[in-house]
Order: sequence, then structure tokens, then C-alpha cells
Amino acid sequence: MSLNDVINWVSDVVRQHEGWAIPIIFFLAFGESLAFLSLLLPTTVILLALGALIGESGIAFWPIWAAAAVGAFFGDWLSYWIGHHYQHRVVDMWPLSRNPQLLTRGHAFFERWGVLGIFIGRFFGPLRAVVPLVGGICGMPQGYFQLANITSAMIWAFGILAPGALGIKWLSQWLG
Repeated sequence: MSLNDVINWVSDVVRQHEGWAIPIIFFLAFGESLAFLSLLLPTTVILLALGALIGESGIAFWPIWAAAAVGAFFGDWLSYWIGHHYQHRVVDMWPLSRNPQLLTRGHAFFERWGVLGIFIGRFFGPLRAVVPLVGGICGMPQGYFQLANITSAMIWAFGILAPGALGIKWLSQWLG
């Protein structure tokens, strides 16, 4: 099954069953933000496609945005908790055990940027997968982590869904 097939399948499910849009978007954003799943799931492209689907189908944007923001928030929170709980033993956990350089890069990024790194890391693919984990490993205070986590999750969710959702509406109004 190709990435295009997955995108089409998820889009079809959401189109046919709009009531499932919120839990599907929550799960995709959660998986995209969770340290281990985000390395395996190509959800960024799927979420961008769903943003366009939202725009063309008239599904309400703000509940979908909230689902994506909450999913991303909880994915990073769980990653932080795993890092805090398991510390450096995460290096031996799959899939990080197969890609230890990701954790090394994430650690260097976190050491350089600290709490701002938690915020910025959300917006860059492989960093999104490991920076919250590193924050937990390094014992970052949870209050600082959660502040960066919630604000970045809200902005990221808007940025990933709005171009398709609001862009389609704007284009149809401009062209129509």
C-alpha cells in the first residue's frame, strides 16, 4: 500500500463518515507527535490532505483544529513522560535503537535551545519525534515543557490544517 493509497483511504473514510473526523484527526496528530509512532507514520501529508477535504466539504474547522491540537499536545506529553520515566534506556527501544543518531541530534538541539527547542522542534519532522523525549530525559521542569507544548500544538495544528481548509474556501469565494 503506497502513501497515496493511505491518504486516499483516510480521506474517503472522513468524507463518508464525517462524525469520525475528530477522532481520526486526534489520532493522526497524536501519532505524529509521539516519539515512536511519528517515525513510522506519514501523518503530516495525511493531515494536509484532510485540511483540504475540510475546506471542500464544509466540515467545521475549529473542532477539527482542536482535535489536532489536543492530539499533538498529548503525543508530546506522553513522549516527555516516557523520556522522564525511562531516561537513557529509550536508546535501546525500537525504532530509536535503529536510529540512535536521531536522539543524538535531538539532544544537541535541546541543549542549545532548551524550552524554545520544545516549541521549535514541533515544526521540524524528525525533531518532532525526539525533542519532547529528550526534554523528559534531561529532567526539564514539566511546567516549562507544557507551556511550550500547548502553544506549539495549537500553532502547529492551525498551520497544518488551515492552508487546505481555509485556502479552499478562499479560492472558491475568489473564483466564484
